[in-house]
Amino acid sequence: MKRILLLLPFLAACSNTPQITNYLSPYRIDVRQGNLVTQEMVAQLKPGLTRDQVRFILGSPLVADMFHVDRWDYVYRFQPGHGEAQQRNLTVFFQDNKLTRVAGDVVAEDGSRTEAPRPAAQVIEIPAPAASGADSQEKK
Repeated sequence: MKRILLLLPFLAACSNTPQITNYLSPYRIDVRQGNLVTQEMVAQLKPGLTRDQVRFILGSPLVADMFHVDRWDYVYRFQPGHGEAQQRNLTVFFQDNKLTRVAGDVVAEDGSRTEAPRPAAQVIEIPAPAASGADSQEKK
């Protein structure tokens, strides 16, 4: 046993042996912070939803600023143990306690289109439902 311990420094000095630090790196955990908002969740958002309905779909916002009471921010950050961090942002805007628009890099998918990847941030305007227009669209 003592002989092996004495030979170990000489083996480490050899150029053909793999570096021991490649095998003995410390374990790093994956760190998830914030609200994970999926595209399916965003697809459920419709104009005119109340704050409680949006909270039910997306969960409580990470940031509810008292200076911007009509804006909720959902931020999600994932830092894997080895690799680059990923961050997603979603902002929900209200007017008169009703949902008006959604902005951010998590958007609802439209299954009919296939296109290039979307830019990092995007603003989505949700039009207000029209009384006569909604009836004609439902009949189609």
